[in-house]
Amino acid sequence: MIAAVLELSPVLGAGAACRALGLPRGVPARQRAQARRAAMVGPRPPRAVRVRPPLALDAQESTLLLDTLNSERFADTAPAAVHATLLDEGRYLGSVRTMYRLLNTQGGSCERRRQLTHPAYVKPELLASAPNQIWSWDITKLKGPAKWTCFHLYVILDIFSRHVVGWMLAERESADLAEQLIADTVSRHDVQRGMLTLHADRGAAMRSKPVAALLVELDIAKSHSRPHVSDDNPYSESQFKTMKYRPDFPARFGCIEDARLHCQAFFSWYNTEHRHSGIGYMTPQAVHYGQAPALRDARQVALDAAFLATPKRFKGRRPKPHALPTAAWINPPPSEANVQRTTQHCAVNL
Repeated sequence: MIAAVLELSPVLGAGAACRALGLPRGVPARQRAQARRAAMVGPRPPRAVRVRPPLALDAQESTLLLDTLNSERFADTAPAAVHATLLDEGRYLGSVRTMYRLLNTQGGSCERRRQLTHPAYVKPELLASAPNQIWSWDITKLKGPAKWTCFHLYVILDIFSRHVVGWMLAERESADLAEQLIADTVSRHDVQRGMLTLHADRGAAMRSKPVAALLVELDIAKSHSRPHVSDDNPYSESQFKTMKYRPDFPARFGCIEDARLHCQAFFSWYNTEHRHSGIGYMTPQAVHYGQAPALRDARQVALDAAFLATPKRFKGRRPKPHALPTAAWINPPPSEANVQRTTQHCAVNL
């Protein structure tokens, strides 16, 4: 193959010859280099000793410069500042680069300030296999009548059914308001103690002491997203996008009453009419209250009737409605196949 490339190279060029034979452009050069290395017999000649630069500091000058840098006077001073201070005193012991080079040989060139280290945040991995197991909540802003004015919308969402179990619109973001909303929502849905996990991002209201104390009192586990990771709270973010991308969503609300009326109409539509793709195109209310299996059976009856009437339109295959949800994850763990694939990829690279 390499011989063919060498024969075609004078006519087509090395790049065109490699492309014609399906070889990478650098294969011939690598093959020639390997051949030259294989042809070498005996040990390789040692590298020539690097000649000391004629303008470099001698041993006595290097020692004097190091002693000056490590002295009590300059021990906590940057080399550039030391260089400038010595010049002000009429002394020149070496350039700034030389100072850094000498300090590096002694292990003295490093960051001496205490750097801020962030704690290792654990990625939340939450699984809901039924309603009222994991709720996600967040706060978004709705623009008010004038510039720099806004209203705060609190929304609690069940991630399994996508049902909005509670919401509230207020003029401010407050931990007390969040505590009130959570307590009322839990009471209204009759959530069993120890069965619910409440997930949120790391906002001030989400991490407030009143909310944390309420969750302990109600025996509700709390979970938080990692800092600056929006993917850790995907269900709430998706619900807010659905709301704000609706055709009837206004650019601004005239007052908080207008915003509250709009939210009432939207959440009623979202829970009872919106066919959500993530739950088999069922409404959140149907999945949350166990009506989805009966509705899926009704869809199957309609599809069976259409199939019996015109089987050729379905290529002789009985159509089936979309599958119902069985689980909802926040950050699902990697599957065994993905883990094995990643392990094999790392082994190849090593």
